[in-house]
Amino acid sequence: MAYILALDQGTTSSRAILFDEAGAIAAVAQHEFEQFYPQAGWVEHDPMEIMTSQLSCAVEALGRVGARPRDVAAVGITNQRETVIVWERATGRPIHPAIVWQDRRTAAQCSLLEESGVGDAVSNRTGLVLDPYFSATKVGWILDHVPGARARAERGELAFGTVDSWLIWHLTSGQRHVTDVTNASRTLLFNIVKGAWDPELLRIFNIPESLLPEVVWSSELVGEVTTTLGLGGTVIAGIAGDQQAALFGQLCWGAGEAKNTYGTGCFLLQNIGTEFVRSKHRLITTLAASAQKRLEYAFEGSIFIGGAVVQWLRDNLKLIGSSAEVEALAASVPDAGGVVFVPAFVGLGAPHWDAHAGGLLIGLRRDTKPGHIARAALESIAFQVADVLEAVQSETTPLAALRVDGGAAVNNLLMQFQADVLGVPVVRPQVTETTALGAAYLAGLATGFWAGPEELRAKRQNDARFEPKMTPQERAERRGSWQRAVERSKSWTA
Repeated sequence: MAYILALDQGTTSSRAILFDEAGAIAAVAQHEFEQFYPQAGWVEHDPMEIMTSQLSCAVEALGRVGARPRDVAAVGITNQRETVIVWERATGRPIHPAIVWQDRRTAAQCSLLEESGVGDAVSNRTGLVLDPYFSATKVGWILDHVPGARARAERGELAFGTVDSWLIWHLTSGQRHVTDVTNASRTLLFNIVKGAWDPELLRIFNIPESLLPEVVWSSELVGEVTTTLGLGGTVIAGIAGDQQAALFGQLCWGAGEAKNTYGTGCFLLQNIGTEFVRSKHRLITTLAASAQKRLEYAFEGSIFIGGAVVQWLRDNLKLIGSSAEVEALAASVPDAGGVVFVPAFVGLGAPHWDAHAGGLLIGLRRDTKPGHIARAALESIAFQVADVLEAVQSETTPLAALRVDGGAAVNNLLMQFQADVLGVPVVRPQVTETTALGAAYLAGLATGFWAGPEELRAKRQNDARFEPKMTPQERAERRGSWQRAVERSKSWTA
């Protein structure tokens, strides 16, 4: 068997990537799918479009190298996290559109729960904070707003899952209703200290236990694909939420190692080992993907708008025709010209956690050009990462270098500015698709496609290293301007 197939189901597109024994990409297929915004702050997907786009990508990737399912040693799945789907067990049909992780419709409910005093109890069990970003309040919203849904859930007629569960249910024709520990750890319902669904959390969020999937390890044989849509007979052997998959794909397997993924959002994770620790700076403590079948933890800083700010320049302001054009536009000016862009379109994530923050563009002048706005948009990504890393570093050992991946990591201007504002080197691997690579590694290790971790370490090759060039004084001034702008954006919609 020549390949591992990674199904990478993201926020704006589904991808399938075939990796060969060397860990190199043999074929890629990608399909974007529609985003729905029914009301301000609401974000939804069509679950059936998620599934069909992912399956068609898989078949297309196989076709590009003339491979058949028998050539695939295993399938690894990685997915947008926290996004919620509730479906009928009898038919597999969703009862409501998927509520996406970016959706803020339950912000008021989270505030009420915080005011009721349950915040510490929730954080002590989950490592998370009470925020609409996570799954539990989204599930509750569906049960309370779809007629008859709560009663049907109590009768055991409905199933809930994050996107991995939804895909596996359909790939196995309803035979497996599972999620892995990393995705479970994002729901606000899973006790990451005990490694199990938590009855007290189910009570707090009023979620019937009958909805829940079985929790499995990130690297183990889960089931066989039964669908006849081009993948029949392949085995699913790896599952991880996208950011944990990227941490694993970056080989951040030891305490202190960290990576940042530049996708729709940005997600900085640092491995902290096998002991649960709560952050003192409102970072998330989450479960990391492990091939050892043990609970391993990471600090995470979640940034809601990363690469999505470039899509906003393209789709809303029409400053660029494609996302790839943003680097050239930003490079058309020597600096941002005093412009600061805080892309708090859906509130602010770590370390601020302000669901009511609003987007802000400040420092505009008569001579401001599109290039200044584009450059400020790219810089906003790096500034947000710097805020999160500063919080992480206050609780852990100093970072020697930041490993980076994701779509925007190919932007050299952004990566250089990232190194500048961090004051530490930024290292980009040869294969930047480390989210999919991590899912492939997990599946390949479970099936013996790769002998073990040392074989994978030996294959890693770095593509580029960006050394900081900014003076400490300039770094402090630039970050000071950014932080003043962030403070002005807070509580805008409260």
